[in-house]
Amino acid sequence: MTVQDSGKVALITGASRGIGYGIAEALVARGDRVCITGRREDALKDAVEQLGSDRVIGVAGKAHDEAHRAAAVERTMEAFGRLDFLINNAGTNPVFGPIAELDLNVARKVFETNVISALGFAQQTWKVWQKENGGAIVNIASVAGISASPFVGAYGMSKAAMVNLTLQLAHEFAPVVRVNAIAPAVVKTKFAQALYEGREAEVAAAYPLGRLGVPEDIGGAAAFLTSSQSDWITGQTLVVDGGICLNAGMS
Repeated sequence: MTVQDSGKVALITGASRGIGYGIAEALVARGDRVCITGRREDALKDAVEQLGSDRVIGVAGKAHDEAHRAAAVERTMEAFGRLDFLINNAGTNPVFGPIAELDLNVARKVFETNVISALGFAQQTWKVWQKENGGAIVNIASVAGISASPFVGAYGMSKAAMVNLTLQLAHEFAPVVRVNAIAPAVVKTKFAQALYEGREAEVAAAYPLGRLGVPEDIGGAAAFLTSSQSDWITGQTLVVDGGICLNAGMS
């Protein structure tokens, strides 16, 4: 089936696999043209081929690298001539353990990758297109950012910052750009594998909807938040969690 071109363009960070790839699939399926970023050139190339090289380009690099951010935005504009939607998905969680023993240099790395890079991409996108032409930004936060998150405290703190960054940007960029966040619970990706590997049924049993998330769940939410159906929504964090936050505690 031929997809009609929507005339819209998205930049999705950290999208060679997992949640970012799921979002790219959803946006390409509705007719958007997309630039995806990722650290590994080979994985990014494979993702572009799978998504469709006629509609998708890739720019390899690390999200915390200012030069990479500038290059990704520049390449998007060169290839497609506009940049309507920014999806800040790139993130890292290199440490697992109590926050009392957290290496502060690791904490700095987490914030640089998860928060500062998102702000940097938002600034670049605003300057080159959105300030004059409008659009939408979606920040990928986490349920770890809206509740205590034992053993992944640095990650949780960074995602709480993403929620507040969403509020700040939504206020400052209104009325021309809408800015919202998505807070997923555990989604079945390589990034989150350690949280459920070897015990998926046990972990999923704690979820009222009886399963873990999949990238398509977040892709659908991102597609909604970058569509005309959400034109009166900004500054919100959409929790996509299979109902886990209904429980008294997180598993």
